[in-house]
Amino acid sequence: MENESGLHRGLRGRQLTMIGLGGAIGTGLFLGSSLAISQAGPATIIAYIACAAVALVIGWALAEMVVVHPQAGAFGIIAHRYLGPWSGFVVRWTYWTVQVIAIGGEVIAGGIYVRFWWPSLPLWVPVVVFSAIVLITNAVAVKVFGEVEYWFSMIKVAAIVVFILLGILLITVGLPGAEATGTAHLTAHGGFLPNGINGLSLAIVFVLFSYVGVEVVSVTAAESENPERDIPRAARRMVTRLALFYIVAITIVLTVVPWTTTAQGGAVTESPFVRVFSAAGIPAAATIMNFVVLTAALSSANTNLYLTTRMMHSLATGGYAPAWTGRLSGSGVPRNALALSALGLALAASLSAASESEAYLALFGVSVFGALVVWLLILATHWAFRRTRRLQGLPPSPVQLWGAPVTSLLAMLFLAGALVSTLFIAPLRPAWWAGVPFFAILSIAYWMTSRRSKALASPEKPI
Repeated sequence: MENESGLHRGLRGRQLTMIGLGGAIGTGLFLGSSLAISQAGPATIIAYIACAAVALVIGWALAEMVVVHPQAGAFGIIAHRYLGPWSGFVVRWTYWTVQVIAIGGEVIAGGIYVRFWWPSLPLWVPVVVFSAIVLITNAVAVKVFGEVEYWFSMIKVAAIVVFILLGILLITVGLPGAEATGTAHLTAHGGFLPNGINGLSLAIVFVLFSYVGVEVVSVTAAESENPERDIPRAARRMVTRLALFYIVAITIVLTVVPWTTTAQGGAVTESPFVRVFSAAGIPAAATIMNFVVLTAALSSANTNLYLTTRMMHSLATGGYAPAWTGRLSGSGVPRNALALSALGLALAASLSAASESEAYLALFGVSVFGALVVWLLILATHWAFRRTRRLQGLPPSPVQLWGAPVTSLLAMLFLAGALVSTLFIAPLRPAWWAGVPFFAILSIAYWMTSRRSKALASPEKPI
């Protein structure tokens, strides 16, 4: 079954939920959490709770809008309708760029995990291999992609559940060869908030990145079998499960091992989840957990490549990207858009060969900047969506964000504060020097595109 864009509606409700989890549960939790812990110590738990609330607002706001407009391009199309064509152009190109970079970060993280077993292996070798794997998976029909990603995500969700159960046992009664740790680590080594409020505010920036991916369910709307039923359900389930997994898992990490050990001095060389089991003297479990976090990185890269491909297809069908990127294969896959979206994989391979130690952090900083801007535009679109429909006497969406517009405004203030905070984190500060010119270039590109063609596709009026 096809929709008006030519994409096939082959994704089922159970796949949507797992694809959402697959896009969000990746290096942000398994690898990037060490960066947050290095800033806030045990108080990182508070950061995960606060950011979960913001992620829930974003996911719910998207569900409210996408149920009314279940089209290819998702929030990019909706931003065009309610904020104007400039916003639609900028949010889609920004999201595409951010996710292209994120793909590179995920495969680099996968290479880092492999070196847990083979420390002398050049990082670029696993990066190239993993890039080939996710490219092949995305080149097949969407039904096959959905099923592969479903099981990829199922593995890491099951692993997190097992990790939580083992962690609870290790904290309370101990495990063979390891005594119970208790909760002393949460207040030792400088206390629960060792670096004060400033450390907590900086940690929030890293934690927010853990929740990047909550918007993935809305992008699947054009290929969902029943978007009106499945999108809201998948969005709510995905965000609530994600928050539960993150908050409980990070609490266990900080309880089992001293935060000074897990922080690694802010370096990114090994997952803190693996360190938990290594420090507890359970090497077999550490090996298994490393395999799981490797699977998680590949799953996230796989989903992010899907996202960028569909976003590029949306740009092409709207007249904002070369027409050849919108062409579909016989199985309904925009393979030209896929090839262009693979730039992130090429970037990852180049960076991993040139600067192994800084590769992940470099991609992390740029993608955080763009992701925060995209989230701000999504929430601004939601405000305009509500206002426009009310003024035009249109019926409200069957799914509504609780407490809006107050909740969406508070989330916007939170995100704006986090964006400003990146100026005070030395490794992320260069993202501003790239981010601001990037948006200036996008605005110039929009102006030039609009002047060149007066026949740009104009979305229908809100219905």
